[in-house]
Amino acid sequence: MRLTTTTNVSVDGVMQGLGGPDEDRSGGFNRGGWAIPLLDTETGDYLNQVYGGAAAFLFGRRTYEIFAGYWGTMIDPTTNPIAAALNSRPKYVASTSLTDPQWAGTNVLSGDVAAAVRGLKAQQDGELLVPGSGALVRWLLANDLVDQLDLLTYPVIVGQGTRLFPDSGPDIALELVNTRTTSRGITIQTYRPLGRPEYATSTVDPEHVF
Repeated sequence: MRLTTTTNVSVDGVMQGLGGPDEDRSGGFNRGGWAIPLLDTETGDYLNQVYGGAAAFLFGRRTYEIFAGYWGTMIDPTTNPIAAALNSRPKYVASTSLTDPQWAGTNVLSGDVAAAVRGLKAQQDGELLVPGSGALVRWLLANDLVDQLDLLTYPVIVGQGTRLFPDSGPDIALELVNTRTTSRGITIQTYRPLGRPEYATSTVDPEHVF
């Protein structure tokens, strides 16, 4: 399977609490629900397509619990493409503390998570989708396990909250595979990791470069 991360972020990279005011108040975050007022039909259709096309899902612990508490409790998940996919396909959680998941179809990955993820990717074709799960995405990138990054950037600066990429971390070159902008200004960009980036070695004065 191709491991693809799909992340909704603000222009300043915040991914925390996008769905609602009480979704994640950790760290004193009080600006939850910033993405929903900006959502448009094109983005909704895109997310329906992405989730609907996934063969399986991989979560970090916090995102899994948020999804299980919402998508996993829908009375009739067949009425929504995202709910239908999440409730009918395998779900994996990278966690050392989750022992008894209640959402049907959930398997917990513990121990050597890198080996477990590589094993999942080798088992079948299709897409192994990682929704949100910022800490997990950073770990997957650091361990060269990500095949594709999908970033949905909303036209807002949240100004506080957990950001997808920390102040220090692995440096990664990216190839832009596809990009589009919706009618409400949400940019949807698909990247492919290419290893470490190259850095300039020239000693030419920058003012003479342009």
